[in-house]
Amino acid sequence: MLKVENLSTSYRTIDGDVRVLNNINFQIHENEIFGIAGESGCGKTTLLKVLYDIIDFPLQIDSGRVVLTVKENGTSVSYETGKIRDVWWKHISYVPQAAQSVLNPITRLRNQFLDSIPEEYRKNETKEQTLERVAHYLEELSLSPDLLDAYPFQLSGGMRQRAIIALATFMSPSIVLADEPTTALDVVVQRGILMMLMRLQKKLKNTLVLVSHDIGVHYQITTRMGIMYSGSLAELGKTADIFRNPLHPYTKLLIEALPRIGDKSPRAGIPGRPPALTNPPAGCRFAPRCPYATDTCRVHAPVFREVQPGRFVACHLVQEEAS
Repeated sequence: MLKVENLSTSYRTIDGDVRVLNNINFQIHENEIFGIAGESGCGKTTLLKVLYDIIDFPLQIDSGRVVLTVKENGTSVSYETGKIRDVWWKHISYVPQAAQSVLNPITRLRNQFLDSIPEEYRKNETKEQTLERVAHYLEELSLSPDLLDAYPFQLSGGMRQRAIIALATFMSPSIVLADEPTTALDVVVQRGILMMLMRLQKKLKNTLVLVSHDIGVHYQITTRMGIMYSGSLAELGKTADIFRNPLHPYTKLLIEALPRIGDKSPRAGIPGRPPALTNPPAGCRFAPRCPYATDTCRVHAPVFREVQPGRFVACHLVQEEAS
């Protein structure tokens, strides 16, 4: 459904271009919940922007492309980078990070829904008829239609987030991209938002791509996931397999740092810090923090490749064991 091929991107700065995504290759399948995890600054949000075709200055694509393939009247149709924005909302939608701040604070939600729905999707309806459909959809999501008469500043953070999700899914897009949808919300509200996203994915039978630095969130709801580190994919596979048997040292350390119910032993963080993207180290970018790094790791960058059916890893040690 969504294919990423040899994708590299950078940001233009006064000191030169800074490479943010480095030769990324993977596929997202139809009717799945795909997670993207990793520390802050690893490129998760940039990757999601490129998937949604938001290529605005200073972001630029150095190489590669994204291909979105969807069904239109029973026929498969593909849209590449530069054309994906032509099917925003219809086939692909985006819930941005800190989505509560994207709503216009001085405009009622009813007008914001109407402004986001293309004329061709209204099927020659009047505005009142469209709003009736929106109200019915809100009820299906266990939200009150009275939300349409509210201004965003009158709603709590959780309700604004739910309104944004309703806005992004009203036209039943084939794929929904959600960037940190539970940021700045308390634990109870976070769970409600995640359950809402899961119900919607089952109802619409579409694909949900969820970005979160909280790897525990991925364990709860994703079916497959990719682990990012310093602008590259370190590991990719079924979520259950990754948690049962993490292959990349970075993934192992992330999972070992998770708190566990009933386990009172102290948790250790990953030593060191991610490298600056302006001056990344030679070889494997995780090598300076990796307890298993060898001289080969410090000199040669590993290739991201399949080592088991459906499991992809960028690690010399894992690939040597698999060969």
